Amino acid sequence: MGLPIQMSPGMDSPVKYWLIKQEPSSYSWQDFLADKKTAWTGVRNFQARNNLRAMKKGDRALYYHSGEQKAAVGLAEVIKEAYPDPTATEGDWVCVDVAAVKSLKHPVTLEAIKREKSLAGMVLLKNSRLSVQPVSAAEFEKIISMAEIQKPA
Repeated sequence: MGLPIQMSPGMDSPVKYWLIKQEPSSYSWQDFLADKKTAWTGVRNFQARNNLRAMKKGDRALYYHSGEQKAAVGLAEVIKEAYPDPTATEGDWVCVDVAAVKSLKHPVTLEAIKREKSLAGMVLLKNSRLSVQPVSAAEFEKIISMAEIQKPA
């Protein structure tokens, strides 16, 4: 049972899924919820930058706390596609605007993700340092379902 293919609002392409990472001490999910939306700035990795460029309005993202917590904690939506990062003093860096959608019922920890065989191919497990990464529709759906049933730590 897969997710129905959604179309990006006003677009002819299916919604894509992403994972965006942030240290909670720098900008937590609670900070994001309070702000409601933010520019996803400060990315200084070429692969992550290319992922930002690939994001389209209406795409969905898992908000992941890196550092000590290591867990997916919320859902976000891309509301503005890539534009020059105003925090960059040099180079060809971009950012996107994202809006907080909702908190996951229960955080989905990295340990839980590692234990789930169907998530073994996630970029998160292969390139854990990448701050903006693609997630397949099946992986996204599985993490959402895990958030509904996983008991809090």
